[in-house]
Amino acid sequence: MNLQKPIIIYISIIILLITGIIISITSIKNESICITQNQKKIKKLNPSKKEISYMNELNIDRYLKYQEKNKNLSLEDIVTQVNIGLDKKPYSKTNKSPYLNKPYILTNKYTYLEKDYTPDELEYLDTSYSRNGMMLVNDAKKSLEKMIQAANLDGIKIRVISSYRSYEYQEELYNKYKEQDGTKLADTYSARPGFSEHQTGLCIDIDDTILDYNNFHKSKSYIWMQNNAHLFGFIERYPKGKEDITLYTYESWHYRYVGKKIANYIKKHNITFDEYYVRFIENKEE
Repeated sequence: MNLQKPIIIYISIIILLITGIIISITSIKNESICITQNQKKIKKLNPSKKEISYMNELNIDRYLKYQEKNKNLSLEDIVTQVNIGLDKKPYSKTNKSPYLNKPYILTNKYTYLEKDYTPDELEYLDTSYSRNGMMLVNDAKKSLEKMIQAANLDGIKIRVISSYRSYEYQEELYNKYKEQDGTKLADTYSARPGFSEHQTGLCIDIDDTILDYNNFHKSKSYIWMQNNAHLFGFIERYPKGKEDITLYTYESWHYRYVGKKIANYIKKHNITFDEYYVRFIENKEE
């Protein structure tokens, strides 16, 4: 009887078992080292162990790097701004916008809508309060009409001069601005196609029918909107003093429908929709 073959098989099995055990131990050890290193980084970032529900451990290195460059910011702002993507160059790393056809859908310089996206329930606005051909999503339209009616009762005029824009329309508009002022300047006031809020069908540009929209902040209608827009679910999307967050120049005429709950919170806490989104909506379960 040849015993050599069974012995070789037996030895091979033992070697395989030992190899597997060594690999498992090494893997556990490496994982333990990674966990320990991550814990050290978290402790360095957040020594007071402050509870921040929207902190993402996958972003720890980015938080630390951003914190080093922005020592004047609170930990909440560090986490918020990195989650928005502000530690990266605009348009350099982008993600497709989730929550399509929701009032809390987001578009900014890091989050885009696909070329073929058209919101559901788009409806034409009445020309009694808008330019011809303007469209909004039904819920936004209903709230807009209630807001305009309330403004009229206070002797205030509000007219919609721009609303829903298709990808193609925005592309044509942006290219015109880019040719006119160059990419760098155009990017400060115009969204690239796919990144425009107008494609959501939830935002409006307005004037008071008298002043040019660029001077809307000088009108009585602007003061009224500042005091009342949130009551109807609208927010000033690109407010003054928040340019470093929105990455757009101040636009007193641009309002976005987000619903009353979100609008009231944003108004009360003086934050942008970008900040609200990464704190309360991002990774939200439907």
